[in-house]
Amino acid sequence: MASTASPTLRQQRLGRELRKLRERAGLSTSAAAALLGVNQSRISNIEAGRYAVGADRVRAMARMYSCPHDGLVDALAEMTGGRTRGWWDEYREFLPAGLMDLAELEHHAVALRVALTIHIPGLLQTADHARTLFQEVVPPLRPYEVEHRLSHRIKRQAILHGERAIPYTAIIHEAALRMRFGGPATVRKQLAHLLEMSELDNVTLRVVPFEDGTFPGNGQPVDYVYGPVPQLDTVQLDIHHGCEFLDAETELAKYRILLDRIEGRALAPAESRDFIHGIARSI
Repeated sequence: MASTASPTLRQQRLGRELRKLRERAGLSTSAAAALLGVNQSRISNIEAGRYAVGADRVRAMARMYSCPHDGLVDALAEMTGGRTRGWWDEYREFLPAGLMDLAELEHHAVALRVALTIHIPGLLQTADHARTLFQEVVPPLRPYEVEHRLSHRIKRQAILHGERAIPYTAIIHEAALRMRFGGPATVRKQLAHLLEMSELDNVTLRVVPFEDGTFPGNGQPVDYVYGPVPQLDTVQLDIHHGCEFLDAETELAKYRILLDRIEGRALAPAESRDFIHGIARSI
């Protein structure tokens, strides 16, 4: 397999998971290399995601590391090979790498759960709403950069439709519903789109009203991406300079608890739709 100068998030994750298995087995990189019949640098490059590894090699490493989780091994084997080209690759020279990683992560997800306080989730935004947000980015984006980001966001939304549509739970604070991005017409269209999306079998929309009085956490947008097995879940956070991805077991556990608490504060789906209807009528 060829080496990769700039591994994707998915390739890096595969390497990290293999490193975890090795360390849990109590093996050094030199010991693992000796057992596999390769040099130590090969193990280091595999674990850094810089060297594409095949499914058979991953299974051999898992056996050598005495991994007891067949589901995890199967999922890791599915992550092997070189860089997989997806629709997002056409944007690679135009957009930050984190957005490519996010699109690939969502593409391979089995479910998503998000919580936001002042923004509508990207996968539920209308084109007009998203364009308004991109036009307010600091430093300002050029018109063509706005359109690149807009088309990338709209294409990401395909995971909620069609035969491969995945379960999606969005927990939105009332503040996000009352923001007037783009003016009344854009807001009414956005709220109508939320109501339409909430009718899909795979989409659950829940609102946390102001009257609840509290909102667990610091209000930072949280995307929890479920992998084929819990060990391969990922948390994505929006930060001022881009995307941050977390996959440490302690962090995953922390954000599962946080999302459970936020969802526990939210209205039921039917009540949430009625709530959104009420806001829409007041605009």
